[in-house]
Amino acid sequence: MVDAATEDAVDDAILRQFVGYHMRRAANILQADLARTLKEIDLRMITMSVLVVIVDNPGLRQSQLADALAIERPNLVSILDELEERDLVSRTRVPTDRRAYALTPTQAGEKLAAKALELTAEHEDRILSQINLEERAQLVALMQRIVDGA
Repeated sequence: MVDAATEDAVDDAILRQFVGYHMRRAANILQADLARTLKEIDLRMITMSVLVVIVDNPGLRQSQLADALAIERPNLVSILDELEERDLVSRTRVPTDRRAYALTPTQAGEKLAAKALELTAEHEDRILSQINLEERAQLVALMQRIVDGA
């Protein structure tokens, strides 16, 4: 007698030969858990990324931020609107370029960014518990080589 789980199993061995397949599966797990983690502080992955980079680079321009995070400029505007409405960042005109805005974190933004980084570190420790610190560093270096080579 064949049990239902065995009968319904789908063989994906043909795809498991590809690095991209494994990367996508791992990314799905990481992203889903991080989304759940950040939800408790009312942030999404993209809003957290934007906020953290602003906190780490106060005064940067919107165009610099868009380039750094590879976000389309129109999409970034709505993210910044959300962060500004929540009093987490402020936008001020750059005196030397009236078309550009400088982005600075508020105290609330700095505090929330610190909490987001803390939760993200805990999330990674939890999800990557099977990978030691040396292996994590190697994994990051290998993925960066892919990015650099593209």
